[in-house]
Amino acid sequence: MRRIAIVGAGQAGLQLALGLRAAGHEVTVLSARTPQQIRDGRVLSTQLMYGPALALERELGLNLWDAQTPPVEGLRISRVDAPGIPPERSISAALDEPARSVDQRVKTARWLELLEERGGRVEYRNVVAEELADLAAAHDLTLIASGHGPLGHVFGRDERHSPYEVPKRALACIYVHGARPGPGTAATYLRMCAFPGTGEFLVLPALTASGPCDILLWEGCPGGPFDCWQGVDDPAAALERTLQLLRSYAPWEYELCADAVPTDAGALLTGALVPVVRHPVAEVAPGSYVLGMADAVVLNDPITGQGSNNAARCADRYLQSVLERGDRPFDRAWMHETFAGWWEHARHTTAFTNMVLDAPMPEHVQHVLAAAAEHPALAHRYVNGFADPARYQEWLMDADRAEACLAVVAGRAAG
Repeated sequence: MRRIAIVGAGQAGLQLALGLRAAGHEVTVLSARTPQQIRDGRVLSTQLMYGPALALERELGLNLWDAQTPPVEGLRISRVDAPGIPPERSISAALDEPARSVDQRVKTARWLELLEERGGRVEYRNVVAEELADLAAAHDLTLIASGHGPLGHVFGRDERHSPYEVPKRALACIYVHGARPGPGTAATYLRMCAFPGTGEFLVLPALTASGPCDILLWEGCPGGPFDCWQGVDDPAAALERTLQLLRSYAPWEYELCADAVPTDAGALLTGALVPVVRHPVAEVAPGSYVLGMADAVVLNDPITGQGSNNAARCADRYLQSVLERGDRPFDRAWMHETFAGWWEHARHTTAFTNMVLDAPMPEHVQHVLAAAAEHPALAHRYVNGFADPARYQEWLMDADRAEACLAVVAGRAAG
């Protein structure tokens, strides 16, 4: 039995903690908030988990909400070239495995309780960087799974993979009841409207404490009309502003959202983040190290919906690495090797997300997206890449491979 501390109680930290407990390890999680404080607080994210990440939860018996959560059966991505004018082209396809979105307040609060029920220890308090040396000294392994606070800064910025110094989008999400589903297959699809140079608007079916809901997400280019959330801290006010924007920019979405109401008093999250990759290991005392995981060391913009998937994959890779280590020490070399095993996947997620954030996209990607709006097989291939962005390396991220793929598509259409 190893003594392991995890600072942070989100998707990654708790999934790893529960997996370690199932394997018989002594686990302490340090959470800044109690389960009830989490349930009563603000929404934490716009999480969407695709099939491969959901399978990792199911392996640990953590899929407690499958029956209640509306399945996201596909994606519909529309380009809006002029405000208020319905899109002329869309990429629409079913996912091979349905995705799901469970309010992180619901999930992490219950997982914290579950960890204690299964013999894990939870300390409810804030942790500051100055405490990490003592934590590391008292445990065989200490992991940092808190990505949005100051603890992430104990890990140095990796300039090779961090091209941004400022946020690329201003963010606002609202959880609502009463939005009407889109027509046809779009009723069970995530819908995204992309406004070149302005930003994006997404509608995502989800589950919250009061039942099935929709998440409305704005991604606004800085300084543009969707960058308008400063000082808005009330869900009702944010929803009113959302409807004003939709009247002008996407009236077809306004019609679907006109009767929506916030799910609860905490149904709003606004802000911005700087996408960053950090070095995974920090020395907190001479010869004493801590290992970062998930958002603490690889933080992406939510535009491609990869955060929870990255976290689940990270927790799984780290769990397997701990179990394979046996009684040997969790030294610095092991920490770097463990991170590298996860980064082999996460690097593709980062590259894809950054490509979507940057405008305009590379010319060869624009060609692919235009063709995908016309060819269902190509749309299916693109949409299902969201479940595992490493697949894009085979054909989308490289210009020569993308053009070869388009040539095949054109040949099949001609034949």
